[in-house]
Amino acid sequence: MNELLVREAIRQKIADSVSVPLPNLTRRDIHLPAVPRKVRAVTGMRRAGKTCFLFQCMHDRLDQGAPRDSLVYFSFEDERLAGMDTPHLAWVLDEYFLRCPSYRDRRQVTFFFDEIQVVPKWESFVRRIMDSEKVEVFVSGSSAKMLSREVATSLRGRATETIVHPFSFREYLRHNGVEAPQDPRFAPKARRSELANAFLTYLRTGGFPEAQGLDSRDRMTLLQSYVDACLFRDVVERHNVTNVPALRWLVRRLLGSPGGQFSVLKYYRELQSSGVAVSKDSLHAMLGHLEDAFLVRTLEVASASLRQRQSRPRKAYPVDPGLIPVFDRTARPNTGHALENAVMIELERRGYQCAYVVTPEDLEVDFLARQQGGQPVLIQVAASIEDPSTAASEFRALHAAAPIHQNAKPLLITLDSTDLAGSKADPGVEVRSAWEWFLSTESETATARG
Repeated sequence: MNELLVREAIRQKIADSVSVPLPNLTRRDIHLPAVPRKVRAVTGMRRAGKTCFLFQCMHDRLDQGAPRDSLVYFSFEDERLAGMDTPHLAWVLDEYFLRCPSYRDRRQVTFFFDEIQVVPKWESFVRRIMDSEKVEVFVSGSSAKMLSREVATSLRGRATETIVHPFSFREYLRHNGVEAPQDPRFAPKARRSELANAFLTYLRTGGFPEAQGLDSRDRMTLLQSYVDACLFRDVVERHNVTNVPALRWLVRRLLGSPGGQFSVLKYYRELQSSGVAVSKDSLHAMLGHLEDAFLVRTLEVASASLRQRQSRPRKAYPVDPGLIPVFDRTARPNTGHALENAVMIELERRGYQCAYVVTPEDLEVDFLARQQGGQPVLIQVAASIEDPSTAASEFRALHAAAPIHQNAKPLLITLDSTDLAGSKADPGVEVRSAWEWFLSTESETATARG
């Protein structure tokens, strides 16, 4: 490594960072924990918008009165910085304070370190400057080397984690130039129809920012490339997975059957019968790697018994409903599964802990959602309740689950209009149109102003 060239590259990158105007991007409704003196770790699925969220946080600090040159965005994904080691990270601070010496120890400087994980043992550098300098630090990077559990282990209680998901429905509307109504319950009829139609498009296309506005073929190709990058960089390379055929089979099954129940034992037997050699332990490990990389989210059954939670199948969901048609081989419209998937990710986005419910009568409720300090909610998801037998079945499951979870509020989410949903209502169960539910409770989640 040529130290003079690296120093010059660092100097130039800092000069550009503190002088180039910030890009104006679609604002994200992402909660940023307001905990002082913590490293702010930004994680999430590849291409979900982590770097753009860092720029949003820079905009927020400008709005709060921070000088432009006290906000330093520094990406380590630069070939001129190849070969940097832990001691060389101090050069970033040295060069910045040479440029802005009056700030050192006098006012807070905020560093946004993107892709810092390419430098070995970067955590020790971040911990040191948090202790010795008047700084705020954000770190973000590809999930290949900055996974949720790795951040927690590396920084040992010194960090708060913010997960960036693909666009929510509200963010999707905003990205397309449509601001959601303040209270969707009182939107005019024509407006309600427009929003309901936009929600159907959102379920089909998903929320990955770069996929917006693409035709179906290009969107599918792009989303497939995201999954391939996740598999090979975040799983195969990161964890030395050698059984790629079994991994690809597992991904197709999990992403193509959202909300489906699965067990590793069942998958193991299916692979064995197909002539694919793989161990149960390897499948367990692959599933964990896919969850760590944010590609797949899984749910256990709601039970106080550890044995029941381990013996019952889990349910799996892609991180975005737009991934479903990429892997669903049936070629049939999958609106109901896409809606259930979107509800699951929305609940996670809002900070709920979720499980699914099986009653003693063997009836199933899609979600038991719990949030710290809030009332738990029993949620059933149905594409339509126009058919009386379908409506009766959904209500029956909620009523059967209510005595088991007595403090939980029963809720049915459907694509049907609010008026239709209301005419099918059942005493004790709230019925909400999906688009309205996605917009009306989004305000419960704080924005990124922290």
